[in-house]
Amino acid sequence: MTERPFDRAFDFLHVNHRPDKPREKGITEIRGPYYDPMGPRELRDILETMGWYVDIYKYSGGSFALMDRETVRELNEICHEHDVQVSTGGFVENVLVRDNDQVEAYVEEADDLGFDIVEISSGFLAIDTDDLVALTELVADRGLQPKPEINVQFGAGGASSEEELLSEVQQDPRLAIEEGRRHLDAGAYKLMVEAEGITENVTDWRTDVVYEIASELGIENCVFEAPGPEMFEWYLKNFGPNVNLFVDNSQIVELECLRSGLWGKTTSWGRVASYERGPDE
Repeated sequence: MTERPFDRAFDFLHVNHRPDKPREKGITEIRGPYYDPMGPRELRDILETMGWYVDIYKYSGGSFALMDRETVRELNEICHEHDVQVSTGGFVENVLVRDNDQVEAYVEEADDLGFDIVEISSGFLAIDTDDLVALTELVADRGLQPKPEINVQFGAGGASSEEELLSEVQQDPRLAIEEGRRHLDAGAYKLMVEAEGITENVTDWRTDVVYEIASELGIENCVFEAPGPEMFEWYLKNFGPNVNLFVDNSQIVELECLRSGLWGKTTSWGRVASYERGPDE
């Protein structure tokens, strides 16, 4: 285990306990290149200041396919210097549709460039669960960590508008849960729970779906997308500071202030807490 590698400023002030890396709970996944280019200098700034609180760095929208190979490799190496794993994001569904015969090459290239995690998303696909589970097995066989996405909304994962999502069907959460179980049995590292259709671009939040997924699949097996402070505050209030969350890189500090109990809002101030038993207890 990697212990905290720095002397925290104001170390006499209380913060909630955070597991050492590599963490199995309290994981923070952040978005990399997508809304901004995120070059090596910006990434170093982020990880030199907040890297201890970041566990996964995720490329979005296939952004790596626009970049020089050595730049991608450099970004991934910077992450590894800070004990941060690197994820492809869910671009494989685009490969399945447009370059179906290149899926194995996609996984091999990810391995060669230093990726640790291959996300397996399917928000836009009409595809059999058997085929998705086969992708999980393929990634695991390559020695990388498969991270399948489960969702209850067709069209999830592409920043679709609420109107567009309403025009599509929602999936029964029981189907997503069963798919998640099969992925875990096939060697999935974690399950990515897409926010669209649950807390993003919906008139009313489907918090019942969150509770059902967490209860049936194990909260420790899930990483919940929370693309906004009101969303990740809700997760922390309802599941505690060690819930696994995916946020934008601009939100790392605010999220960690809430996890740690240093700060809060009207409904979370002083509520987020942890308890760690002593070694002799």
